[in-house]
Amino acid sequence: MAGGLRLLRKLADQQQYSGLKETALGLWHDTRDPAVLPLLALAHGQLGEQASAERALEQALPHQWDYDADALVDLSAPLILLQRLEQAAEVLQRALSRRPDHALGLARLGYCRMLADDGEAALALLQKSADLEPARPGVLIHLAHLHLTRSRHENARALLDRAYIMLEEIAPDLPAPLLRQHRLQLDAIQSQIRVALEQYDRAEQWLQEQHRRQRDGALEEEDFIYHLGHYARLLAEKDLHQQAEDILREYLKAYPGNSVLALQLAELCQVQGHFLQAAKLLQRALKHDGDNVALWVRLAQVSLHRFDNQARRAAEKAVQLAEARAGNDAQALAVIKLQLAQARNALAQVESHEQNFETAERLFRDLLAEHENFIPALQGLGQQQLQRGRIDEAVELFERIKRIDPLKGHAFLINARRFPEDIETLEKMEQAARVPSLEGPLRASLLFQLAAAWEKRGDYDKAFEFARQANRVSKKFLPYDAAAHRNRCARIRFAFNEALYRHRADCGVDSDLPVYVVGMPRSGTTLVEQILAGHREIFGAGELGLIPQVVQGLNRWERRVGSGRHYPDCVDDLTPYVTEGIANNVLKELRELAPDANYVIDKLPHNFEHIGLIKFLFPRAKIISVRRDPRDIAVSNYFTDYQAKHGGMGFAYDLTDIGEQLADHNLLMHHWHRVFPGAILEVNYEDLVDDLENSARRMLDYIGVAWEARVLDFNKLERPVKTASVWQVRQPVYQSSKSRWTYYQAHLEPLIQGTNAKIETDPIDMLSLPEPGFLVKGVELYRRGDLDGAELSFKKMLHHNPGHAACRYMVGLVYLSKGHLADGIAQVERALDKAPWQREWRDNLIKAYRQAGEHEKAAQLESRGAGGRSGAEAGDEEGADWGDNGTYTTGGVVAG
Repeated sequence: MAGGLRLLRKLADQQQYSGLKETALGLWHDTRDPAVLPLLALAHGQLGEQASAERALEQALPHQWDYDADALVDLSAPLILLQRLEQAAEVLQRALSRRPDHALGLARLGYCRMLADDGEAALALLQKSADLEPARPGVLIHLAHLHLTRSRHENARALLDRAYIMLEEIAPDLPAPLLRQHRLQLDAIQSQIRVALEQYDRAEQWLQEQHRRQRDGALEEEDFIYHLGHYARLLAEKDLHQQAEDILREYLKAYPGNSVLALQLAELCQVQGHFLQAAKLLQRALKHDGDNVALWVRLAQVSLHRFDNQARRAAEKAVQLAEARAGNDAQALAVIKLQLAQARNALAQVESHEQNFETAERLFRDLLAEHENFIPALQGLGQQQLQRGRIDEAVELFERIKRIDPLKGHAFLINARRFPEDIETLEKMEQAARVPSLEGPLRASLLFQLAAAWEKRGDYDKAFEFARQANRVSKKFLPYDAAAHRNRCARIRFAFNEALYRHRADCGVDSDLPVYVVGMPRSGTTLVEQILAGHREIFGAGELGLIPQVVQGLNRWERRVGSGRHYPDCVDDLTPYVTEGIANNVLKELRELAPDANYVIDKLPHNFEHIGLIKFLFPRAKIISVRRDPRDIAVSNYFTDYQAKHGGMGFAYDLTDIGEQLADHNLLMHHWHRVFPGAILEVNYEDLVDDLENSARRMLDYIGVAWEARVLDFNKLERPVKTASVWQVRQPVYQSSKSRWTYYQAHLEPLIQGTNAKIETDPIDMLSLPEPGFLVKGVELYRRGDLDGAELSFKKMLHHNPGHAACRYMVGLVYLSKGHLADGIAQVERALDKAPWQREWRDNLIKAYRQAGEHEKAAQLESRGAGGRSGAEAGDEEGADWGDNGTYTTGGVVAG
C-alpha cells in the first residue's frame, strides 16, 4: 500500500489529476485505505468535480486522527482547494507537530498564512521549506511574490534567478504541462518586478521578443496572450488603464481572431465604463469565433444596462450554444457545465433587468438546484429579491455567499444593511479593498461599503475617509464636466422661456396621464413615488428614460439634417404635428406599462432639467419637485455607490461638483416656477418625515385623486425598486435620515465653496426662429411641385440659420429641378461639405455632375464613396433620388 500512496503523491506533485483520479479510485476500490481519500478529493476538485470532491473529503475527515504526517499534509490540499483555510491550517499544524521538517507541510502552511494576509509568518514557513527542499519552483514563486508585495525587489529578483536555474535543472523530470506552467509563473513574476520598478520599456521589449518567438513557432499563441494579458492587468493595477488598453489594441491587430485577447480588452473597456467600445470589440471577435460561449456571455453582460435587446439576443445565443455542446462533448464536461451555468445566469440577469421577475427567479433557482454554490446566481437572485422588497430572502442568499466567500458575502450583506459586528471582518475587507485589481490599486465598491459600516459604528471621521477614497477611485473613470453642465443648464433656461410657450401655444397633447417626480438624486424622490404608487389609480413606473430618449432623438434629427443645432436650441423648430407625434409616442409607452392606471409616474430625478420640454409636450402634466436639506443630499450622494461608468452621475463623486450641481438645480427650479407659476408642486423631504399623512394628502390633491389611507403603508407595497434607495423605502418613515450632514460638518468646506460660488457661464448665442417647420413645409411644397414656394420656405430658414445643411441641399434640388445646374450643384456641394455622411446627397450630386457633363468630378466623388457610409456617420434616411424623367424627388430628408 505504501507504494500505491507514493505513486498517488507523485501524480499529485506533478499535477496529473486525471491519472491521480483514475489511480486513486482503483486503489480505494481495492484497499479501502482512508489515506487514499484526501488525494481522491484533490483530484476531483482540480478536475472541477466539486460535489465529488466534497464527498471524498467528508469521508476522509473522520479518519484524520489516525493519519500520519504525510496523510495529514495530503488532507490539507483539498481543504485549501475548497477554501477551508482555517481547517487546513489546523491539520497542517498537527502534521508539523509530528514532523517539523516536513517541507511540503511547511510550504502549504505558508501558503495558508499568505492567503490569510499573515505575510511575515508565510515568509518564514516558505523559506524554511525552500531550505529543506530546494527543488520546488512553486515555493520560490510564492516567496518572490511575498517579497514583491513588500517592495523587496532585489530579494524577489534573486529568488526569481534561482528559480529559473533550478527549473532548467529539473526540467527533464517534469511533465511538459507542469514545466510550462512553472515557466509562465516565473515570467509573470518577472513582469511584476519590471512594472513595480516602472521599467515599462524593458517589459514591452520583452513582450515584443515573445511575440517574435511566437511568430517563429518557438512559443504557443496561448502563452503569448497570457503574457500580454498579465502585463495589461499589471498596468491597470497601477492606474495606467489607457496604456493597458493601447497595448492590447496594438496586439489585437496581429491576433484579430483570438477570443481571449478580445475578452481581456472588452473587460478593460467595461471597467472604464466604455460599454459601446466593449460591445463593438466583442461583436468583431464573434465574426471570427461565432460559437464562443464566453464571448456571447460577455456581450450580454456588457450590453445589459444600455442595449437591452442586444443583451437578450447574446444571452439566448450563449444558452443555445452551451446546451448544444453539453450533449456533444463528454470529455470537457466540467468546462461545459460551467459555461452553461454562466450562459443561463446571463439570461436570468436579462430577465431580471427587464423586470420579468418570475421568469428570472425560476432561471436562478433552476441554476442553483444544479450548482448550489454558484455565486453569480446567488448574487443575482439576492439582488432581485432586494429590489422586490423581499429583504429576508435576499439576506439568506447573501448569507449563503458568505459561507462560500466571506468577503463577497459581507459586501452584499452591507448593501442589505446587515453590518458585520466585529472589527476584524472590516479590517479584512479593508485589506481586500487595497489589493490591486483591474480597477486599479483600490476597489471602490468595498471602500463605499466600509464607509457605510463605519458610519453605522459611529466612527464618522473614518467613514468619511473611506468615502473620500471610494469617490476618488470612482471619479477617474467618469467624464463629468461641471462647467459643461452649468452651460447646458443656462442654455435650457434661455431656450425654454415664457415667449416660447406664447408663440407655440398650439403644441403638445392634452393628457394628464404622466406624472413626473423630479429632484436632486437622494432628495427623496423614490420615497415620494413609493407613497403615490400605493394609490389604486396611480402606477409607479420607476426611473424611465423616455424624456432623455426624446432629447437624444432631437439631437439625432438635428445632426441628420445638418442644422448645426442641438437640444435645447432646436425646440423652437418643433411644429404642433411633430410635437404631437413625440408626445403620443411617450404616452403609448406609458400606457403599455400600466393599461388600467389613470396616472403613471416617471421618477427620473434629473428630469428637473427637462421640465420645459415636459410642459412643451404635456401642458397638463403634473410635476412634483422634491426638496431636501442640500447638505443631507450632498452627504447621501457622496456615500452612495452608484457604480456609475458614465458621466450622468459623475457629479456625485466630488463635493465641489455636488455643490455646483445643487446651485444649478436651485437656479433651474427657480426658472421653472417663474415660467410655470403654480404648476409645480414642491414637497420637502423633512415635511414628509415629520407629517407623512398631510404631505401625502397634499400630493394626492395636487394630482387630482381621492384620499386613500393605504398610501401610508408604502413600505409594505410590493413593487420593484431599482434605485439606491431600495432598502430605505422598505422601512417605515424614520427620523435618522434628517441632519445626517452634522456628523460630517468638519469635512464639508468643498461643498460649501461649490454651492456658494458665483454661477458664471459662457455667453449664449442662440438663434430664434419666428415660426417652426421651414424645412418640413418646404419639403412638402417641393413634393407637390410648388418649387417657388419650397424655395421661399428653405430660404427663410437659411436667412436665420445659413449653416442648415438640409435646407441648403433642398435649395440645390429646387435649382436642379428648374434646370439651373451650376447653381444647384454649388448648393448641394456646400450642403454635402456640412453633412458628408449623407449618401443620398452624394448620389444625387454625382448624377447632377453627369448631367452637367462633369464626368471626372462624378467619378472622383463616386470613388470616395465606394466604401459606403462609416458606421458612426451613417443615418437611416432614404434621401432624394434622380428620377427617370430627369426630375428630383425627395425621400427621407424629413423622415422620422
